[in-house]
Amino acid sequence: MSDLEKDPAEVVCSGAGGGPVFEFLEPREVVLGRTTKVRRLLPNKNRRMVGAWCFVDHYGPDDLSRRVDSYDVPGERGMQVPPHPHTSLQTVSWLFEGEIEHRDSVGSHALVRPGELNIMTAGNGIAHSEVSTPTAPPTLHGAQLWVALPDAVRTTVPPAFNAYADLPTLDFDGAHATVMIGSVAGITSPAPAYTPLVGADITIDPGRTLTLPLTPSNEYAVLIVEGSLTVGELSPGFGEMAYLGTARDSIDLVASDNGVRFLLLGGEPFEEQLVMWWNFIGRSHEEIVTARESWQSAIATAGNDRFRMVPGYDGDPLPAPALPATVLKPRPRAR
Repeated sequence: MSDLEKDPAEVVCSGAGGGPVFEFLEPREVVLGRTTKVRRLLPNKNRRMVGAWCFVDHYGPDDLSRRVDSYDVPGERGMQVPPHPHTSLQTVSWLFEGEIEHRDSVGSHALVRPGELNIMTAGNGIAHSEVSTPTAPPTLHGAQLWVALPDAVRTTVPPAFNAYADLPTLDFDGAHATVMIGSVAGITSPAPAYTPLVGADITIDPGRTLTLPLTPSNEYAVLIVEGSLTVGELSPGFGEMAYLGTARDSIDLVASDNGVRFLLLGGEPFEEQLVMWWNFIGRSHEEIVTARESWQSAIATAGNDRFRMVPGYDGDPLPAPALPATVLKPRPRAR
């Protein structure tokens, strides 16, 4: 997914906090293009990363059979994100309901479906599009996430796309987990990860308590996508995120009377300083400027060595917004 804000803020993250906490992360509404609204959880005004997770959008459930708000355009439905670039990150696409067509500049063409992981590694540069097809199911509900790549591989790992339809699962007493990426309770996903990372889709039956094993060196957060739960002093509900900090070997998660479904996100605190602007991740103002220039050049010349065009997409790529008048400077990863 693209960050389609016309005046995107620069985000620079560095350093790592320590210790267990209970911290509520309030979402903010962002309009993507003309047809999709999302709740953006990361970057957050108080915390910009959880492990290497640096961007989290939660969207839906959206009824694609109706177009009733001011952002709808006749003839368009669901997600309509034209080709756009990425650098130094991985995109993680996860659906709870619906279907999205993915195309990218390395020639991948796939349908993203519920319970199937689609992960795209940008390396030094990749472009992709995401659209709801005319035959997509009537409801769209999902999450789009970014993982920052560490300096050792971020410009050298080849751009790639991987899809996994058969992910490992865990059954607890009254709970079920699908391990999207990384490891949970000794069960490891086959998806590529370049730092210690955790991503899982977990459901807990109504009123039940899950004692979830954690790795003390990791920090964690939970994003609620159905129902609600109680964790420590917090009771996050639909579309909300709770940050749990580090230094825990387990945590008790109590489902509401209606049950709960949530994404568990975590990983080793990401120590490297990084700059995020629009769809680019870099380490300096100059890197972002160069990436933007490369993308604009690719649009003008139908592709270049860094950013190829997306084959099979019928439409124009998304131009980059103007850079801010000031130099992009570091800010802490958390207030």
